[in-house]
Amino acid sequence: DLVALAEQLAEVPAGFSVNRKVKRGLDKRAAAVKAGQGIDWANAESLALASILKSGRPIRLSGQDVRRGTFSQRHSVLFDTRTGAGYTPLNHLAENQGRFDVYNSHLSEYGVLGFEYGYAMIRPEGLVIWEAQFGDFANTAQAVIDLFISSGQSKWQRLSGLVMLLPHGMEGMGPEHSSARPERFLQLCADDNMQVCNPTTPAQYFHLLRRQVVAKHRLPLVVMTPKSLLRHPLAVSPTRELTSGTFKPVLVDATGQTSVKRALLCSGKLYYQLLERRTQLGLTDTVIIRLEQIYPFPGAPLQKALQGLGKRYKLIWVQEEPANMGAWRFVEPLIEEASGKRPGYIGRKASSSPATGVPAMYKREHAAVLDEAVGALDA
Repeated sequence: DLVALAEQLAEVPAGFSVNRKVKRGLDKRAAAVKAGQGIDWANAESLALASILKSGRPIRLSGQDVRRGTFSQRHSVLFDTRTGAGYTPLNHLAENQGRFDVYNSHLSEYGVLGFEYGYAMIRPEGLVIWEAQFGDFANTAQAVIDLFISSGQSKWQRLSGLVMLLPHGMEGMGPEHSSARPERFLQLCADDNMQVCNPTTPAQYFHLLRRQVVAKHRLPLVVMTPKSLLRHPLAVSPTRELTSGTFKPVLVDATGQTSVKRALLCSGKLYYQLLERRTQLGLTDTVIIRLEQIYPFPGAPLQKALQGLGKRYKLIWVQEEPANMGAWRFVEPLIEEASGKRPGYIGRKASSSPATGVPAMYKREHAAVLDEAVGALDA
């Protein structure tokens, strides 16, 4: 089914002049599915959306530049280079498929997100997604998040399956477009009122989107989506991980260590940087565990992941955000409850700004976090 969908998504009508670079990208996606490996983030997303649409369910996607994708990764609408006419492959999959509506919205997040919240409530059978151009754009929609998305079920017993995609991650680009402020969402979490996830593989994202549609209970889903990982050579998935399995709230890096001195807990793209640093140093005594879902907190899966590591290892939470931001303050007591160990913290010190605006300073800070995490700074 995925191969057939991938082929359809790469097709354009006869006589339609698509940009050659875009067409090469679409063909590359289809080839990856056929080869069974190398499926990147945007490819997994398009396959997830296509499979949902083919089942007859509608999808609505809005936000700034969502048709192309802020990072030129989605290309859900193609344009004829001669006539300017648009073509949406996701609306040409099957006769009785669901309808795919995708809208580039204006810079009025408060109004747009509020509208999508209401739309998601009246169309619970579909998938309604709002994507911020950068995660911090949710700042200007904070009233909708606080008053409706996080608490609508508690106050009015109104369910919503709205999905928010928020690009997040320190990339050395300055304070404004670095953080989606996950700490704000986590502060609003209680009584299983919503889901906050930070998936690190295309397959995880694929299953997460599909789970949101097939779940019997509608809950808002907040996803910290990647920027640099969109084209990271290691952030790819084989086809088999899409065709089988489910979304996993906890991932353990399978390296087969027998004597573990450190168990590093993290979330998001920092995993790949820790993995690279550990490989450079040739360490065999450090396990890296990813929290792909931060809330509802996966206590039992985390407890299972830590089993068999012995009792003498150090348990450390590592994050790239400042100590007063990110997930640290939220997960600290929950990790201790699940593990029986009080976790240590490695990351940036508390700050009033999400990130520095000086690239050289960012690199020094980030290198120090990675080195401390893997023990390179130990005496």
